[in-house]
Amino acid sequence: MKILVVKMSSMGDVIHTLPALTDASNALENLHFDWVVEEGFAEIPRWHTRVDNVIPVALRRWRKQPLLAIQSGEVQHFFHKLRERQYDYIIDAQGLVKSALLTGLSKGKRCGLDFNSAREPLAALFYQQRNKVAKAEHAVTRTRQLFSQILNYPLPTEMPHYGIDTQRLKSHPTLANLAEKTLLFIHGTSRDNKCWPEAHWIELGNLAHQAGYTVQIVWGNEEERQRSERIAAACPSAKVTPKLKLAEVAALLSQTKAAVAVDTGLGHLAAALGTPTISLYVPTDPKLIGAYGPSQTHLSAFNDIDNSMTNLFPERIWATLQL
Repeated sequence: MKILVVKMSSMGDVIHTLPALTDASNALENLHFDWVVEEGFAEIPRWHTRVDNVIPVALRRWRKQPLLAIQSGEVQHFFHKLRERQYDYIIDAQGLVKSALLTGLSKGKRCGLDFNSAREPLAALFYQQRNKVAKAEHAVTRTRQLFSQILNYPLPTEMPHYGIDTQRLKSHPTLANLAEKTLLFIHGTSRDNKCWPEAHWIELGNLAHQAGYTVQIVWGNEEERQRSERIAAACPSAKVTPKLKLAEVAALLSQTKAAVAVDTGLGHLAAALGTPTISLYVPTDPKLIGAYGPSQTHLSAFNDIDNSMTNLFPERIWATLQL
């Protein structure tokens, strides 16, 4: 059975979809998955053992220069790849109008969420099969329910398994032979109001140093690199990683003792790899979109009157790590 999954972004949303593929593969024989995903996240589906083909799309980039995208032939090439196979099922796991449009242009039975379940109700107009999934469930559970309804197998009750083949991950050479007692700090996020104060990272790093731990600090852009350097300069055992590809960050996460992360895609990646992680949520409620899996702890200031993070002092983070 050939299935096309449409789940383009963001990083966390793509990762949240992986367990549904594992469920389906365990319940049914001879499944073959292809996946439409934004080019920046194309590595992630390839890590799952049951994904055959990844079809990258560049909607984010094309919107900035649409004429160039058409003239270069990129758009035509994408639609050729999208339509070159006949699928038994096309599953729009995103529930947006843009993902539904691509679902509608694919060849096969078009399936997705119904009007009351989709994030954008108009998306349901493009599906031949519409499925009801409660919005109050976590995103991972919602996607697992969607796949089980479409493919007609019992919804598993056990914790999700993300199906990532860690043998496909390649570590950066400078990170080989990490110390056993290594923590990873993930401080970068897309919104300033999701950040944890720099002084708190420094204090937490010093607590780790006193306990004999080495800290690795990852970064994704120049602002994050500079913040990483400042934190490391104030923490004797902290080191700033080189610029890492996503697969290299994943390999690092699979080797570390534990991680501390803000609300960001790399926190979801830590959960997918089973790395014990404390995730810090300031303006968002982790109930529906928090890092999901075993050994995941959420500490949140969401219910504080002023999001003051009184719940998120470094001493509490360190005590919660229980290393």
